[in-house]
Amino acid sequence: MPMLPADTLKGEVAIITGGGTGLGRSMALEFSKLGAKIVLASRNAEHLEPTIAELNNSGGDAIAVVTDIRDPAQVDNMIQKTKEKFGTVDILVNNAAGTFICKAEDMSPNGWRAVVDIVLNGTFFCSRAAGREMIATGRGGKILNVLATYCWTGGPGTAHSAAAKAGVLAMTRTLAVEWAQHKIRVNAITPGRVETEGAGSKLWGTPEARAKMLAQIPVGRMGKPEEIARGASFLVSPYADYVNGENLTMDGGAWLGKGFLAYQ
Repeated sequence: MPMLPADTLKGEVAIITGGGTGLGRSMALEFSKLGAKIVLASRNAEHLEPTIAELNNSGGDAIAVVTDIRDPAQVDNMIQKTKEKFGTVDILVNNAAGTFICKAEDMSPNGWRAVVDIVLNGTFFCSRAAGREMIATGRGGKILNVLATYCWTGGPGTAHSAAAKAGVLAMTRTLAVEWAQHKIRVNAITPGRVETEGAGSKLWGTPEARAKMLAQIPVGRMGKPEEIARGASFLVSPYADYVNGENLTMDGGAWLGKGFLAYQ
């Protein structure tokens, strides 16, 4: 995806949950580069501080707000701190998530609730709080949710996360219709396998595992964090003002390569 002009998000205020590491960090850096003021939220301050320093040292304007998105009171505080610092909320990226691989028959009630609480409930609490502010100001805004392809394809060991992410997809489309009258656009992105710090050692730590994983991606490589960030930037930018209720999948065609004909 081509680079957007440097002032594309000038004057916009963006909240990114789970924003200190991984794709959240990449989106924060890209949004800041395009002129946005950044609020990063996470339960752990140590996850936020290095990225906040990086943003501010490179000429950006960013703050951290320690927030457990499962707690509506903390989410409301996140919105209030954003308003106190920057005056408004223009963009919300619901990036915070949590999951683990577990067979459905072995999953504990607490394990199920933990993932659903972060992914589904947390996304709703943040969307509701930001949406209320966007409606109250009359300025509207943009909300971007982060999904996973297994929420529509299914995936062994992901019953909790797939169900929660599927709920977020339904929420995305519902809010897109409900809040369009308030000039609020709600979309989603679905990243595929991306080169992020720590992922390799956990998921494809051996050459054999990596080769097997790459064989499942039609373009033959993993994505780059900046590629995902550029897609996200487009959807929250004025260039996508007529895009609402959509999901942009960026996985190199991996989920499409599941046909019954083995042509390779």
